[in-house]
Amino acid sequence: MHDKSNHPILSCRNLTVGYKDKAVLSGLNLDFEAGQFISLLGPNGAGKTTLLRTLSRHLDPLEGQIEIEGRPLSQMSAMELAMVMAVVLTDKVSPPLFTVYEFVALGRYPHTDFLGRLGEADHQAVQHALCAVHADNLAARTFSDLSDGERQKALVARALAQQPRLLLLDEPTLHLDLKHRVEVMGILRNLCRSEGITVVASLHDVDVAAKVSDRVALVKSGAVVDWGIPEAVLKNNTVAGLYDFDGADFDHNLGSIELRGNGQSGRAFVLAGMGSGALIYRMLSKRGFSITTGVLHTNDLDYFVARSLGAECTSQEAMQTIDDSALTEADSRLEACDVVIDCGFQVGPMNQGNVKLLHTALEKGKTVLSLRRNGVDGQLPPQADDQIVRCGDVAQLLDALDQHFPGMKKEDPQAEILAVV
Repeated sequence: MHDKSNHPILSCRNLTVGYKDKAVLSGLNLDFEAGQFISLLGPNGAGKTTLLRTLSRHLDPLEGQIEIEGRPLSQMSAMELAMVMAVVLTDKVSPPLFTVYEFVALGRYPHTDFLGRLGEADHQAVQHALCAVHADNLAARTFSDLSDGERQKALVARALAQQPRLLLLDEPTLHLDLKHRVEVMGILRNLCRSEGITVVASLHDVDVAAKVSDRVALVKSGAVVDWGIPEAVLKNNTVAGLYDFDGADFDHNLGSIELRGNGQSGRAFVLAGMGSGALIYRMLSKRGFSITTGVLHTNDLDYFVARSLGAECTSQEAMQTIDDSALTEADSRLEACDVVIDCGFQVGPMNQGNVKLLHTALEKGKTVLSLRRNGVDGQLPPQADDQIVRCGDVAQLLDALDQHFPGMKKEDPQAEILAVV
């Protein structure tokens, strides 16, 4: 009897995949463990779909070997493979006159008799599959009448009805709206945890992959260029190189991609802290401002967002009081600004230096657009009320920018702006 206990559920050894004599990916050596969510990431045309089609035996490997629980894939019968592996590819499926229940029941074919008759256990498996993807309310609907999101859930349910230990999916969120994208990914992630199924999926959303994956494979230039846990593999430079980003950056601390402004609308200096500046950075960046910012502690959310947006940062080590060196650096940048934006950062012992910078801006006669509801502990100088334009929210802040500094609109890309948060 074949022993499965000491083997990964799926392994590739010196695998080359492609079409006829044209290799698409070469030299693959990967082990996929039971109960893991594995994402294949890479640009279009990198070979993710070709790899999935080879792993699912839709294509023959050009070289090397694939093993299922230590057994060569090539030696397994179609029925044996169907008992272990289910596949959801991007091929358009539209069975005529099938209800969703009947369509999902097709997944029971490895378990039924020659005539395909469903027993009690089969009906229970179909119902369990529908419930697992939150599609039990669709059972009586005609498959052809479903939306894209509903169809995708039905496809996954049919695969689950096979009761596989391994599920391969090609772009499972393709053409789905946000609601169904989130729902489908949550369902797949839960299948790994609750039922021990190994999910291998090609994805385009790096931020989603970072949040759901146990392992990621980065596919580019005919090879898997990196493999491992997303927390170690999905680094800023690695993701930028994988997709050849221009004007964007992925931050692994945030798990998201930030789009940088082109800088043609002017320069924004942002003094931020404790998450108060992230929204303002993004607002200014998408309106074409380059950003200078400080003083930010290096464990602050604002620090990671600002760096991802390509901001010039004045920073201070985490858990340290803002020192004179950081203040001098920030003050020198303050000189070049036209306006200060105070986003109401909370004041504590570690960031009193930012209050000093706000004082400095006022002493230099700078106009301050402020989101602060009250003064900074009553410490603002007497002339502050004449220089501060108070804004109740970000929309009012934008209006104030347009009203008080019309030269910073797109018509005048030379104007500069300083934001103090």
